[in-house]
Amino acid sequence: MPKMGESITEATILKWLKKERDTVKLDEAVLEIATDKVDSEVPSPIAGVIQKLLYKEGDVVPVGKAVAIFETEASGTQSSSPKVQSSNPEPAPQKSEVRNLKSESTSIPSSVSGDRFYSPLVLNIARQEGISMSELESLLGTGSEGRVTKKDILNYVQNRSSQPKQQVAPQTQIIQSTQSTQTVQSSTPAKSYSGNVEIIEMDRMRRLIADNMVKSKQTSAHVTSFVEADVTNIVLWRNKMKKKFQDLYGENLTFTPVFIEAVCRALRDFPLVNSSVDGTNIIMKKDINIGMAAALPSGNLIVPVIKNADMLNITGIARKVNDLAGRARTNKLKPDEIEGGTFTVTNVGTFGNLMGTPIILQPQVAILATGAIKKKPVVIETPEGDTIGIRHMMFLSHSYDHRIIDGAIGGTFLRRVADYLEKFDLNREI
Repeated sequence: MPKMGESITEATILKWLKKERDTVKLDEAVLEIATDKVDSEVPSPIAGVIQKLLYKEGDVVPVGKAVAIFETEASGTQSSSPKVQSSNPEPAPQKSEVRNLKSESTSIPSSVSGDRFYSPLVLNIARQEGISMSELESLLGTGSEGRVTKKDILNYVQNRSSQPKQQVAPQTQIIQSTQSTQTVQSSTPAKSYSGNVEIIEMDRMRRLIADNMVKSKQTSAHVTSFVEADVTNIVLWRNKMKKKFQDLYGENLTFTPVFIEAVCRALRDFPLVNSSVDGTNIIMKKDINIGMAAALPSGNLIVPVIKNADMLNITGIARKVNDLAGRARTNKLKPDEIEGGTFTVTNVGTFGNLMGTPIILQPQVAILATGAIKKKPVVIETPEGDTIGIRHMMFLSHSYDHRIIDGAIGGTFLRRVADYLEKFDLNREI
């Protein structure tokens, strides 16, 4: 299992693209995996014949563990040697070991109990922390088919002290008192829904998004400010340059690169907005890494990151935006391309919305939303007097963490972004 990013410690096997005894070429895709960040294909680092697949689809595998044994011309049949066999992370005696543990104490969970599968890593953590089987069964998993991952159980352990303890004895009494009946009622009764409804289970990515959004609201004190900007020069410039850009690079020129450039300039003016919070410490980020929210065909959102965006000119930003957005829609992003963001820009105008109140992407402390560009009659101040003209106007929304960013900084930063957009040079080249 390859390392798929700095913070990635495990991945779920979604699908094997090859079977045992299949011949695989160098760099040919062998399996599809999913991490907490992104789904991607894993290419083979060697050419050869797959002798054995060590994991099934849906299994959660730690980074660095062998997932398959290959036979190559150089290795011959050495793949069955003890050295290679030792890489198998699930030795045969494991099931009997789990059964013995279960007989010793009911507080130690087993991977063969109940309807859910638990990886050896999750079971070991539960055993070390004294987590009972009933507690483990009640955990909401974010892995494939609701599987409990390492991250899920570590989060539970961290927050366990603030949660009411499970009362094992009363549960045992309830089960014993109902042994004469055909069924035992679950401690959590199934919900019933009235009317004509359709129940749709969240997919893995939607569950992660839901969890992250709730955590962000619980973590940051959200405040949102709004300004309206005159972006007429930007609209006229894009209309003039988009054909030239298409001819030079074979790509579309959108408004997003201009917005990101203005944000980068404003972040240099207000470095506090480009930071994060760690307890009572404010972590000032020297690098400006801009996340750009992109909608996926599934309806979910993903936020690829343009690293050191302030070091790129507008053409470089435009090409990076197109590259990341295109690969996001085809699940070709690498995990490190959606990590390390220090500020996020989301374009709600794409959906025809005038403005929005975006939720901060943790651990960042601010996010900017750009609305739809609309023609409006606007009062134009000139030395000769005020006139009314048709201008292209756009609302900007800035949500920021009031724990460290007050209205003066949050609002002034937003106004600075609008100023940079309004003063855009109509005659600049790409």
